[in-house]
Amino acid sequence: MRYLPLTQPDRDAMLAVIGASSIDDLFVDVPEEARLDGPIRDLPMHASELAVERHMSALARQNLAAGEAPFFLGCGAYRHHVPASVDHLIQRGEFLTAYTPYQPEIAQGTLQMLFEFQTQVARLLGTDVANASMYDGSTACWEAIGMARRITRRGKAILSAGLHPHYVSVAKTMAKFTGDQLETAVPDLGPDTDFATLADRIDDDTSCVVVQYPDILGRVADMSALAAKCHEHKALLIAVVTEPVSLGALRSPGEMDADIVVGEGQSIGVGLQFGGPYVGLFGCKDKYVRQMPGRLCGETVDADGRRGFVLTLSTREQHIRREKATSNICTNSGLCALAFSVHMTLLGEKGLRTLAAINHQGAAEAAARLAKVPGVRVVNDAFFNEFTLELPSEARPVVRTLADRGILAGVSLGRLYPGEGELANGLVVAVTETTTPEDVEALATALEEVLA
Repeated sequence: MRYLPLTQPDRDAMLAVIGASSIDDLFVDVPEEARLDGPIRDLPMHASELAVERHMSALARQNLAAGEAPFFLGCGAYRHHVPASVDHLIQRGEFLTAYTPYQPEIAQGTLQMLFEFQTQVARLLGTDVANASMYDGSTACWEAIGMARRITRRGKAILSAGLHPHYVSVAKTMAKFTGDQLETAVPDLGPDTDFATLADRIDDDTSCVVVQYPDILGRVADMSALAAKCHEHKALLIAVVTEPVSLGALRSPGEMDADIVVGEGQSIGVGLQFGGPYVGLFGCKDKYVRQMPGRLCGETVDADGRRGFVLTLSTREQHIRREKATSNICTNSGLCALAFSVHMTLLGEKGLRTLAAINHQGAAEAAARLAKVPGVRVVNDAFFNEFTLELPSEARPVVRTLADRGILAGVSLGRLYPGEGELANGLVVAVTETTTPEDVEALATALEEVLA
């Protein structure tokens, strides 16, 4: 949509209706010293559309595009191949323009898509039920903590050191308003998760324990014993999955008795897109469904016995008084959920398992090659498609130098955990089906040169 400003006669007519002599009259309550005395000096004046397009194109050319360089970035957002058919289908007008279905039963196609999305997510996460999506993984994580508080009537949540620090940050922000007590920690550069330590910290005041699977360093561990310890104290286990492709190869959290499983669905069907929009996944055990936030689509039959779809348990946010709502998130990521569902349908179970196997094999080969770089240690004993390297020096300058050489080497832990000196040498490397052996060799060779 193009921006078409009002003409001066249009503005004069509007001012006359409200009884103002000029636009300045609308800002009479703003102190004089807070007003601009002219155009913003650092911004260029207006230009033609053609000139603006040329300028923006020149700026864009300064970026190092993901598809034009060896790419090893991960840590919660992953570059996977998205088939062209996904974008083709989600750009159909009836999907692209659809919004919150206030008269939902009219939109049978949208409801059916969301119902099938829920089915796919529940099977993927290993849960009894899933909702029709949430904003993203971080807000889904917080909603799970709030849900655990409602179920257990306790206010202390223990967050794993392996939980993504951005997810922790969102939880801390929200906890300021709810009064939840969050126990947090930072990871160490060891091969093991902190699941055993978490189990020792659970007590009868604990509402939930939150773990990431695989965790921020890419480490993988069985959470069954932790789930059992949570349940001994009537606390809930919440599992966070930021790379859903991993569940094509790993046991699902639901199979290991996690009570609530949330995650980020971006890896399937949704491109990186400069950080969003993404799609939050949310599933839980059936006995907790009435405390689950967001919408649920259900299957039914109409008066003539024909299959149809409805919103089930929808009076939970904007349809109910705020103080009684399970959440005030009030929406879902319908278009991104559709992209997820289309891509998942195209893959099928066999395709997802094959994709997961390709990812893991590529990561294993990359880890073996990078372990040969002098001074570099692979932290992980077990991982899926993401692992952590410990470099002989601080990782952030190395990442910057490699980016200048046209290689996006990974995410430095110094960037994720500023001020944590013991993590400064950590570098998280992600490998997907888009990574070639030539990319891995380019990274390894460049690392050898930079670290020499």
